[in-house]
Amino acid sequence: MSELLKYPGESSNNDLTPDGKAAAHTRRVFLFKLAVGLNVLVGAVLAVPLVGYIISPSLKKGSRTGAWIKIGDVNEFPAGETRLVSFRSPVAVFDDGQTGDIPCWVRHISGRKFQVFAINCAHLGCPVRWFAQAKLFLCPCHGGAYYEDGARAAGPPERGLFLYKHRLVGDSLVIHAGDMPTLATQASCKGDPLVQIQPANAASVTVTTANATESTSWQA
Repeated sequence: MSELLKYPGESSNNDLTPDGKAAAHTRRVFLFKLAVGLNVLVGAVLAVPLVGYIISPSLKKGSRTGAWIKIGDVNEFPAGETRLVSFRSPVAVFDDGQTGDIPCWVRHISGRKFQVFAINCAHLGCPVRWFAQAKLFLCPCHGGAYYEDGARAAGPPERGLFLYKHRLVGDSLVIHAGDMPTLATQASCKGDPLVQIQPANAASVTVTTANATESTSWQA
C-alpha cells in the first residue's frame, strides 16, 4: 500500500500512530471533496449566462415582439426639432441591463407630423449623430450623411435612414418596436408593415402615417 502524502512540516506517515493516519486520511478526503464541490459551484455559476444566451432567443419570441411602445408625449418634442430618446425594448429580459435600452431620433415636423429614425447608419450600423446647425445626420464611422428627413445626402450608404412605424395615441407618441428596422428584419405590425425609406436612386418615397400618406422627393 502506497504511503499517503504529507503536508509540509507534517511528520512522516511512518511516524504516525494508526489513529493519526486515519485522521490524516479523513482530512485529505474532506479537502478533496471540498475542492470538487467548489469546482462544481464555480462551473454552475459560469454556465448560467451561457445557458441564458443559448435559450434567450426562444424566450424572447412571443407576443412582446413587435409591440407598440410609448416614447414620450407630443409636447416633449418641439416642432422643427430633432431629439434623441430611448425606449426599453419589449423583448429585453432582466439580465440585459442597459443593452435593453434602444435609442432613436424623433423629428417633429409640425403639428401632428413626426418621423422616428433608427439610430443606426444604413451602411454598417454605426450610431448616427444629429447636427442641428447643419441639419444633417452624420455617421462618425465612414462619413455617411443624411438630410433631416432621413434621405441620403452623401457617403457610402446606398439608402436613407430606417424609420420606425409610429402613431399618435392622444397626446402620446408611440412606435412599433421589438425588431430592428432593417431590410433583413421586418417588424410584424399586424398587417401594417414597418415604414422604410427606399434606396437613394428611387424617384420618391412614400411615408405612411396614422392619418395620411404623403410623398417626399429624394435628393441624391
